[in-house]
Amino acid sequence: MPDVKIKSLHQEEFGAYLAIPKNNRGPGIVVIQEIFGVNAAMRTICDDLAAKGYMAICPDLFWRQQPDIQLTDKTPAEWDRAFELYKGFDVEAGVRDLLATLAYARKMPGCSGKVGCVGYCLGGKLAYLIAARSDIDCSVSYYGVGLDEMLDEVHDIRMPLLLHIAELDKFVGPPVRQKILNAVAKNPVITAYVYNGVDHAFARPQGQKYDKQAADLANQRTDAFLAKNLQS
Repeated sequence: MPDVKIKSLHQEEFGAYLAIPKNNRGPGIVVIQEIFGVNAAMRTICDDLAAKGYMAICPDLFWRQQPDIQLTDKTPAEWDRAFELYKGFDVEAGVRDLLATLAYARKMPGCSGKVGCVGYCLGGKLAYLIAARSDIDCSVSYYGVGLDEMLDEVHDIRMPLLLHIAELDKFVGPPVRQKILNAVAKNPVITAYVYNGVDHAFARPQGQKYDKQAADLANQRTDAFLAKNLQS
């Protein structure tokens, strides 16, 4: 599908990849990028969601630094650039862009009005924040980074949130993971799963750390979660 343009809260335009079902209608899902931009992996996720009946939109959150970044995890140079972009990323501006994307998604022709989000890595962090700071219908976070730094917002989450956590995540060590699990257990709308023996990005399509068994299980849980909260 062609890219679309979304107006930021300050009326600047940024791009987003949009995939829609064959019947041009369904609930919306905001797909939130990793540190590699709106690349082939994110577009594949959108296309897969569209095939399942969702209007999936993935906004370019790095547009303030460099629009249309599309990196992979295959080369050191791409990793270096990805971390440069991550370090230069304004989280609060990213949240505002996601709020603009959420509003755009709800107004798309054919959208049922219900909109959820699915985020990966950096996007997993942002999915948590959107769950805490908006009226999004549901949120899914895959191996979100830095959640331990924002646990004071856990009680602001009112709509269902699903967390997928990698046991061997090099960015989230065991003490940090336990701190997160202890905090989210206090909020009944949050469900967290830990996937044993897998590393960060275990669900990235064709990624270096991809683990099919864990990815299939996480994706099955996500499918059921989204269907319950968006299609019912």
